[in-house]
Amino acid sequence: MKIGVQLPEVERFVSWPEMVAIARRAEAVGFDSLWLGDHLLYDLPDGVQRGPWECWTALAALAQATDRIQLGPLVASTGFHEPAMLAKQAATVDAISGGRLVLGLGAGWNEREYRAFGFAYDNRVSRFEEAFTVIRGLVAGERVSLDGTYYQLDDCVLDPPPVRAGGPPLMIGSIAPRMSRIALPHVASWNAWFTQFGNTADGFAAVKAQMDLACAAAGRAPGEVEATAAVYVQVPGGAGRVMGDDGVDAVDPIRGTAREIADQLQAFADAGADHLQLVVDPITEASIDWLAGVLAYT
Repeated sequence: MKIGVQLPEVERFVSWPEMVAIARRAEAVGFDSLWLGDHLLYDLPDGVQRGPWECWTALAALAQATDRIQLGPLVASTGFHEPAMLAKQAATVDAISGGRLVLGLGAGWNEREYRAFGFAYDNRVSRFEEAFTVIRGLVAGERVSLDGTYYQLDDCVLDPPPVRAGGPPLMIGSIAPRMSRIALPHVASWNAWFTQFGNTADGFAAVKAQMDLACAAAGRAPGEVEATAAVYVQVPGGAGRVMGDDGVDAVDPIRGTAREIADQLQAFADAGADHLQLVVDPITEASIDWLAGVLAYT
């Protein structure tokens, strides 16, 4: 099982040099992947408005600042860019990274940021379906024309082409039935957020059983689509991770000694997880160093 870490989002203001330092430290201690949320603006519980650094610009910079570690959006909202442009950005980041991008995609959910930045919020899944058709075709090296309800393209092609044959692997950031039907025939992995399975291995096992059925219905062979999960972990010094998702307070974080946390993560592997993204409280360089002890047991 691979283990990655989500970089800071809106917990506090994090300068760009600190973001780079955390990313480089995560690579140095042995994490397999780095993840950035693709968000623009949150209204936080205390009334403060806060947003993270822009996702694709940041991914390009982190791709240049690291050497080995996989990286990707967790997950990119198809509503924030024209789909052909998002495919172009993904191909560029994949090239900068030397083929380390995992292209996580979703329909988005935070209406506040859509309205603030002037993006359409209606019919998000229908919009996603058209966008997904465009993106997956382009990153796979196809020429794409579309006269859709939401998007129109005339003989679009990515040049320079993606650096990997078939393009970067796709991940769907949803376990909802309709999104699954759209994406599972084509993606390399699916992802569940910790509030969707109670942040427990047993809860994840139940979700995986549901998704195994959905994968089979999509014509995928057992084990062909990787199962991934974002898991909320609290390390010494944590006092609750501030996030825009109100559901964060609905579950308890995984906590304990390094060995106890490692054992709890192993339970996710036993439940069928192929890749975990740790959502860490607090997310600092010191926390990354502490988690190196957890990785030593996994």
